[in-house]
Amino acid sequence: MKRRRTRRFALLAPVLAAVAALAAPAGAQERPAGARARGASAAWAVAHEPGPAGLAGASRPRFEAPDTAGTRWYKGNTHTHTLESDGDSPPEVVARWYRDHGYDFLVLSDHNVFTDPAALEHLVDSTFLLIPGEELTSSFERSPVHVNGLNLPHVVEARRGSTLVGTVQANVDAVREVEGVPHINHPNFGWALPYEVLAQVRNDRLLEIHNGHPTVHNEGGGDSPGMEEVWDRLLTGGKRIYGIAVDDAHHFQGEFSRDRANPGRGWVAVRARALEPVAIMDALEAGRFYASTGVELDDVVVSPARLEVHIRQRGDFKYTTEFIGGGGRVLARTGANPAVFELAAAEPYVRARVRDSGGAMAWVQPVWVVGPKEDGGAR
Repeated sequence: MKRRRTRRFALLAPVLAAVAALAAPAGAQERPAGARARGASAAWAVAHEPGPAGLAGASRPRFEAPDTAGTRWYKGNTHTHTLESDGDSPPEVVARWYRDHGYDFLVLSDHNVFTDPAALEHLVDSTFLLIPGEELTSSFERSPVHVNGLNLPHVVEARRGSTLVGTVQANVDAVREVEGVPHINHPNFGWALPYEVLAQVRNDRLLEIHNGHPTVHNEGGGDSPGMEEVWDRLLTGGKRIYGIAVDDAHHFQGEFSRDRANPGRGWVAVRARALEPVAIMDALEAGRFYASTGVELDDVVVSPARLEVHIRQRGDFKYTTEFIGGGGRVLARTGANPAVFELAAAEPYVRARVRDSGGAMAWVQPVWVVGPKEDGGAR
């Protein structure tokens, strides 16, 4: 009997070996000769290192981890006004306010006016950068259409189209034609640009989800959703778009109050390789930044199976971080610092929202998830 069992096992051995080979993680057969578990092939080790609950990089959903080597954080504002259009202060006063309040860069974005930073070069040094810009200000019928152009070479004429979508697209295209970077401003201003319009615009990467002006309806109202909900709908539909916070400041003189468009209400912290216009633009369009109304972060760390948000502690404030996935669903909530999310199931993206005990916010940009069914990410 024992000899018969041995013979039967010998006959089955090749079949069992083949099944085991098919069940091995993808790429395991190609492990470099002589590679140690964490040695000769670092790329192989990262791709196959198990995460939570046996999560394996190549065979499970995983985050697209950005390359952040050689970068640092730069705080800036991409939307503000001067006396050149409808602000209350000259460009120099406006630029000095931001420089004196610890900003690293600023875009002066007057309505259909190009304010040349060269005229303010005495304010620029290794710690403060002025980036040329403009708010292309147009309309369709009674709907205002405002698109910022960042890092422009000269004034760009605002355009009108035969439809509302066409008008927005025409102004985005006008910015792109001069190699600038567009962002669509305050969509709920005048309830002008609903989700259905924004979803049809192409070649845009930046959308204001918070604007510090008191009349732009960031939170929505009635049957109109707030901008964060609109953002999640766009992301869930497959659009790669990043949410920015801005001042849209007009009032630098007199009282600072809720019913005035004062500075300091919304900003971005950009992770770039240098404080120079192209590096800042590249980082913005790649989503290497967070947006804020007051919460500061020390770091955002992304690995194939993990998203960490390191919050800068301020006084005795407490922080609540929510990790949000497709459809705007809250996947996890924590009061810990750092806040950590472990990826264990497929999502189109995961982003984070941090709220402090005083009501200030920070928004971490969506991190795209790829895996067996999602390779290639969102469009």
